[in-house]
Amino acid sequence: MQIKKLILIFVTLGLGACSVIPGMHMDQYSDESSIDLPAKEYNAAILKKLNIQTINAQLIIDLEKDINNRSLGPDNVANHYFDYRVGSKASKGALINGSYGQYRVGPRDILNITVWEHPELTIPAGQFRSAESAGNVVGEDGNFFYPYVGVVKAEGKTVEEIRTILTQRLSKYIERVQLDVRVASYRSQRVYIVGEVNQPGIQLVKDIPLTVLEAINSAGGVSTEADQRSITLTRDDKVYNINLLALYEGGDINQNVVLRHGDVLNVPDRQFNKVFILGDTNSVAGSGSTRTRSVYMNKGRMTLNEALSEGGSSNQETSDPARIFVFRSGLEKPEIFHLDAKSPDALLLAERFPLQPRDIVYVDRAEGIRWNQIIGQIQPTMTLITSIAVFLAL
Repeated sequence: MQIKKLILIFVTLGLGACSVIPGMHMDQYSDESSIDLPAKEYNAAILKKLNIQTINAQLIIDLEKDINNRSLGPDNVANHYFDYRVGSKASKGALINGSYGQYRVGPRDILNITVWEHPELTIPAGQFRSAESAGNVVGEDGNFFYPYVGVVKAEGKTVEEIRTILTQRLSKYIERVQLDVRVASYRSQRVYIVGEVNQPGIQLVKDIPLTVLEAINSAGGVSTEADQRSITLTRDDKVYNINLLALYEGGDINQNVVLRHGDVLNVPDRQFNKVFILGDTNSVAGSGSTRTRSVYMNKGRMTLNEALSEGGSSNQETSDPARIFVFRSGLEKPEIFHLDAKSPDALLLAERFPLQPRDIVYVDRAEGIRWNQIIGQIQPTMTLITSIAVFLAL
């Protein structure tokens, strides 16, 4: 009798262990988060439990009313996430292009000066000498020397202004001076293209305006790892944001800024534009065991349906499609969303639900599967208890 009571006690303890469900799961009856999360209200940081919002038709309508939930919305969160993570102070909105003036000569530029009918003043390039090697080099002080004229200040001047100076000074020695000034080699003004482009490096500013688009194309275009939304332009100790996607797909020509000497154009990678897929999905590793996945957002946009598809979709044998959750940390406002996809047509709502960078999509496990998992875990213990009881009864 005592042995039977002992077995009954162990069985009761084993069944009581079923309330301790292994792994992560969400309470199906909960309408708010189980933990306090940091949020902002009235510009003050607070801790609060978040309401779980149901993904339904009304929520989709409310989201689509805000243009910033669209991919090219000017205040779309994807345009801010890079600055938030790296601590950048980039000014939103590209620099407004002013009128582009003529090229102004600087130190190390090489000038080619031709005086007609006076070959002694024109250094001939000849068959074996290029214009660069035979021209007049502007020194580090911004000056160059020319016969009969002396030292000429060239830095900051256009070729037309330099031509006027030379003509006026040479007219003391030559009647009806006719001369031409050209830049044989542009070497004074540089911009730097770094980051996720195929050929990063230095590009020279010449007489033709160098825009962001031309600079990136000259650098071989952006790589597959580039975040085209969050390009930064550093100029005069200030950082500006350039949304290349808005230029390519939205026709916003204000993003195509004219670059100038000393600019640094950085194309960051897309590592921050990820969505994480957790829970019971069909994503498998090489050994066949399930694993979580992170998927990249294409050009900073992705729907819940796309994330589920690229993440392997919900496992039809073990998952509970009625309990799909989206956890959003948000830059200032964390949120939790719930999709009941027990009916497949609910995936039409998932197709209209836009995700944000670093969202976590979680597919919960079915209750029956959890029960079987628990039984499988306590089965060896119960077998051992039964064996001991039988042994003691002998």
